[in-house]
Amino acid sequence: MRIFVTVKSLAKKKNYLEKREIVLEEEPHTLRELLTALVVQNVKRFNASAAEAPLVHYLTADEIDLQRGVGKVGFGAKYNEAAVKEQEAVDTAILAFEDGLYRVFIGEEEAERLDDPLYVNDGTDVALIKFTMLAGRLW
Repeated sequence: MRIFVTVKSLAKKKNYLEKREIVLEEEPHTLRELLTALVVQNVKRFNASAAEAPLVHYLTADEIDLQRGVGKVGFGAKYNEAAVKEQEAVDTAILAFEDGLYRVFIGEEEAERLDDPLYVNDGTDVALIKFTMLAGRLW
């Protein structure tokens, strides 16, 4: 099953938000299943990328300009070599949703409960919106 997840683009020169195609092995029946599938897929990709990182990485002028537009220029180094554990990552994502740190929209509808039936068709647009906590006082 294919879905399209809206993510923040690194390049502000183009579209600020871009759609990425994600292929799911099974159709999710609840929001919990969808979040679990997305997290597991990202953890596998992250752990695989740690193994294939180059020994010496350099930045081209274009990469520096692109990262400068985002606000942080770095080599993308991963300083913690420990592999991410899938179940811990899934538990963290579920807890963050329950705590209201992000919202999930399936098409035009907000998915509000983890275990309610979810109707996702092939090619559905999914958006995960993370809330940013602002520091400061109210007065």
